Amino acid sequence: MNFLSLFVLIPVLMLLVLFLCKTRSQINIMAATGASLLLILSGILTCLYFSERAVGNAADMLFMAKMAWYAPFNIYYSVGVDGVSVAMLILTSIIVFTGVFASWKIDPMPKEFFLWFCLLATGVYGFFISVDLFTMFMFYEIALIPMYLLIGVWGTGRKEYSAMKLTLMLMGGSALLLVGILGIYHFSGGDTMNIVELSQRHIPLSVQKYLFPLTFMGFGVLGALFPFHTWSPDGHASAPTAVSMLHAGVLMKLGGYGAYRVAIYLMPEAAHEMSWIFLILTGISVVYGAFSAIVQTDLKYINAYSSVSHCGLVLFAILMLNQTAMTGAIMQMLSHGLMTALFFALIGMIYGRTHTRDIRLMGGLMKVIPFLGVCYVIAGLASLGLPGLSGFVAEMTIFVGAFQNADLFHRIITIVACSSIVITAVYILRVVGKLLYGKVQDEHHLAITDAVWYEKISVIVLIVAIVALGSAPLWISDMINSSLGQVAAQLGR
Repeated sequence: MNFLSLFVLIPVLMLLVLFLCKTRSQINIMAATGASLLLILSGILTCLYFSERAVGNAADMLFMAKMAWYAPFNIYYSVGVDGVSVAMLILTSIIVFTGVFASWKIDPMPKEFFLWFCLLATGVYGFFISVDLFTMFMFYEIALIPMYLLIGVWGTGRKEYSAMKLTLMLMGGSALLLVGILGIYHFSGGDTMNIVELSQRHIPLSVQKYLFPLTFMGFGVLGALFPFHTWSPDGHASAPTAVSMLHAGVLMKLGGYGAYRVAIYLMPEAAHEMSWIFLILTGISVVYGAFSAIVQTDLKYINAYSSVSHCGLVLFAILMLNQTAMTGAIMQMLSHGLMTALFFALIGMIYGRTHTRDIRLMGGLMKVIPFLGVCYVIAGLASLGLPGLSGFVAEMTIFVGAFQNADLFHRIITIVACSSIVITAVYILRVVGKLLYGKVQDEHHLAITDAVWYEKISVIVLIVAIVALGSAPLWISDMINSSLGQVAAQLGR
């Protein structure tokens, strides 16, 4: 069996074993065991990647396997990874692992929750290891389907509305994406869907001009591209904690990863001609998301609009079409995935104690939950880009790469995007000051207790990853850079 297929097989086996579990403790142990295996597997894959890099193979797709599913239509189960894929698998494994512990006391129906959670993880892992357009699209759909039930059944607030809105908008993006993929397949000769092979073909520019917007917008809907972002705040606000973590931390990264892997890589000429249109839209996402976060009073909505802004930076950097900016985009995917998962985990823990997410009804929580309070401060500092944490290296790499485009349009829109840094600092410091150090608004909050062991495992793992990425970023940026060379070469032709 191909090594990469274990990333899909383990969650599927978890599904089967969870069916047999009877008690909550059995369910939790099984979920934690499977998540731990996936985390270990991603660590092994990283070591194998660096061993291949040592012998000069890092620029190629590694551990590739191909198995016919429906040969007459050239549909194959094709998998492989490069440095970017490995980075995404590491991120996914960390979020899945911490999400399991954040859901340790999920209620009701914990078995059914983890079944759908595992199916969601299966889709995400499968997407990141796919090198075949059909396989990638199939796993993309598998990742989207569980979201409706996970939010509609285990969510809070207007959960049915949010679940339906999310599903309809993302399925609409999938329809655009499917048309784009079929167009790429047809106009590339109609004999392969393998991304590596398709990159060697040439699609006429007149056709690329139609297919590029379809594929970029199809993936962009999931990446919270303006004006298709409106599903995101409602979906995040209504989702249970672990689903918000996986959704914002990983699922939204499918949008940026797909835009880079499919739209930019396979249609570089159209990317050069049409990127300015989407740069304007992503610039709006970055600034609009940050301003929207300022006026929110619900902790989840604040973080949701913050995610619109930060994910907008990912698409913004990809559209700069140079290697430095795209390296920053991948770094931003990792950084945002970790810090937004930490935010949502902490918000869920605070909500479970105070039974409110309204910052106007909370204050002085640092006195009673100092561990969670300190962790929230760390998450906030990472979000506003404090040096030494992951947000700083990601955003600096993006803006340095963006300024490599010397024309006036790119410089102006980069300066506009840079303004989000200041706006982010405003709403992060406002929330931290009000939530943790403000006047106590409810005397009942003085009786709440601090984090327990399974909550501490979740947040400590995320904080360690944020600090590691921010203080020692070279190993991950080198891993990403070694795989972006081919894309940069495509764009330079």
